[in-house]
Amino acid sequence: MNADVVVIGAGIVGAACARALARAGLSVIVVDCGAPASATSARGEGNLLVSDKAPGPELDLALLASAHWPLLAAELADELSGDQGSSPHGGFPDIEYDRKGGIVVATTDAGAEPLRAFARSQAAVGVEIEQLTPADALSLEPHLNPAITAAVHYPQDAQLQPVVATEALLASARRAGVRVLANQEVVGAVRSGGRITGVRTTSGTIGAGAVVVAAGPWSGQVAAVLGADLPVRPRRGMVLVTARMPQRVFHKVYDGDYFGATQSADADLQTSSVVESTPGGTVLIGSSRQQIGFDDRLRVEVLAQVARRALRLFPFLEGTPVIRAYGGFRPYVPDHLPVIGEDHRDPGLWYATGHEGAGIGLAGVTGDLLCAQLTGTTPALDPAPFLPSRPSLAAHLKTDDAGPEADRSTPPRPQVEASAQRRPEADSLARSRPETGAFVQTRPEADSPARYRPEAADARSRSEMAADALSRGTVADSRSGGAGIETDVPAPPLPGPEASVQTRPEADRSTSYRPDAADGRSTAVRSADALNGGTA
Repeated sequence: MNADVVVIGAGIVGAACARALARAGLSVIVVDCGAPASATSARGEGNLLVSDKAPGPELDLALLASAHWPLLAAELADELSGDQGSSPHGGFPDIEYDRKGGIVVATTDAGAEPLRAFARSQAAVGVEIEQLTPADALSLEPHLNPAITAAVHYPQDAQLQPVVATEALLASARRAGVRVLANQEVVGAVRSGGRITGVRTTSGTIGAGAVVVAAGPWSGQVAAVLGADLPVRPRRGMVLVTARMPQRVFHKVYDGDYFGATQSADADLQTSSVVESTPGGTVLIGSSRQQIGFDDRLRVEVLAQVARRALRLFPFLEGTPVIRAYGGFRPYVPDHLPVIGEDHRDPGLWYATGHEGAGIGLAGVTGDLLCAQLTGTTPALDPAPFLPSRPSLAAHLKTDDAGPEADRSTPPRPQVEASAQRRPEADSLARSRPETGAFVQTRPEADSPARYRPEAADARSRSEMAADALSRGTVADSRSGGAGIETDVPAPPLPGPEASVQTRPEADRSTSYRPDAADGRSTAVRSADALNGGTA
């Protein structure tokens, strides 16, 4: 089997790269060790943001993406409108692109002027901003905490349904001739003449003129399997999802600490408040960042911090039932820039990865930028800041003094890392291994107020009490009787296949995708449909 290009990874970045390359006339094969759109792309909030980026290369890329996504969304809608499906228009489902805007707030006097100054620096390079007084912010978000001290409105911020967007890009890519090979793990590289000329998978060998690693947080592992070195590491994040309610949050709203968390190199836990509604009526509450490898356990203390911070922005959330929580891994790079381009040490090996939490928003322009470099056409943006050879990444790369003909046989991988890369179905939220003495309930019936029994003498702060109320029946910790949550409730059994559908995070946004059982699309998207169709 041969192709001009092999793309490793069938998430949204890999899908965008494959589509761009195929539309440029190249033959493309996409390989993924799991199902398409089933890993990081299925565990994000679908953010398309400019508000969280400082002036520099990443913001330049985000501004290009902000202008690109409306055109891409329209292209996909037109191209796929005749595909079989059961959306309201009879074709492929809407990706739910929504330019709803974002509002960033300061919650202290000390944080007000830094927020305003940061916004002014963004405006100087083309970001649309509107400085708001607290009263202005409350007119846009009536349920926001009136104690905020400053706010900035970002009209360019948008959101979409990430799983459906990934599936749409893959459907478009298939129309252009792309082959997608699921459940095939890459186990090594094929080399000839001092360059990479293909990959070996669990199903055979694929020859190619170029190999693109677009495996998100697993990109560092995949690069190692190919005999290369790439400093992409997983950065864990967790999100709470409330029960459906009438819409009371109208923008993406977050506090000014969010930017600091995204740019932090600290491996320890970073939390900030991010709150937004979905078309399905739920509210997504984040966010957290933590470098703990591929440890996929849901951590009670992290979810509690996330809940407490959310109540500072929207006090009405106190006591709101939380029907589930989920987590995922972001692809972290030490200099906080994505890696897009050919490895200067290893001809034929290309990267499109390392976007951290911005992969959904930057996917389309990443595909175009990679394609322009690979085909020798003029890119819309200077690729130099994103190349693997950039100076800011040099200290994190291993040098290869052995020359191009050096032995690059595949190194052995530790068993833990190998199992993480394969992303088995058992890694779903419902089957995550909780910490000792803690459990996470994912069934709505567990949200009964009877689960919440704070002691009258509990000396914790009101915000901590409110966080417990917000999380009642969903996040329970049996290690301490002082948590204000009943401690003698047994952990729920692992749910069967029909229950695991309920915990699919991608289902928390989609309201329109109800494909027929025979349409051949991925399990992840079917699961979203099952939830929204009321079957889970």
